[in-house]
Amino acid sequence: MDYDSIKLRLINNSSDANNSQVVIFQKNVATNFGELAIAWRVINNLGRNDYHPFEYSMGMEVCCGDSWGNFTPHMSSIPGESFHMVLDATGNVLNKDGVSASAKEVEVRNDLLRGAISANILKDGKLLAAKTSVAPGQKAVFEFKPTIFMGVASQVTEGKVMNSAIISSVNTELSLLGIASADIVMTGGGPGKDSTPFEFNLENIAWA
Repeated sequence: MDYDSIKLRLINNSSDANNSQVVIFQKNVATNFGELAIAWRVINNLGRNDYHPFEYSMGMEVCCGDSWGNFTPHMSSIPGESFHMVLDATGNVLNKDGVSASAKEVEVRNDLLRGAISANILKDGKLLAAKTSVAPGQKAVFEFKPTIFMGVASQVTEGKVMNSAIISSVNTELSLLGIASADIVMTGGGPGKDSTPFEFNLENIAWA
């Protein structure tokens, strides 16, 4: 299934001399507890005046892992869909299961008789969010606004959970609502007492 994608370019116009990483992630707004976010994209070695093109697709994919170390194929998904993990004649499989309770959410329910599952959401082939240890009878719920969070970090691994200190420091929020393409211009940084905070601003916006 094809989805529209927002074409973005991160441009390094900063004074950073530390070859810092830039991390991009989203927050699962369907949860109201302290669920740690996953580094969706980590951009490395972006030299001054270099740019890094990437896309933000409107669709996403769902896959699950079971307690036996198996993983399901990736299944295309849009908000409003429900999935469940069941045992059939072949083993544990992930199937679509109608609509979710909210048109903005994707639900993944564990309908196995035994064994917890992990529910994973991917965007553009990269892990965006995950809920682990979903017990039989429970479900994971995911909802994302068309918003990305980004900032400068160090020792962050793409596709891995970030610690709370990194999440609190990566706090630039950019809304992509209605955008077809844009540049994200990174400024700030620099050595010593003249250093200024890093900033990320949308420029050269083309509206959808």
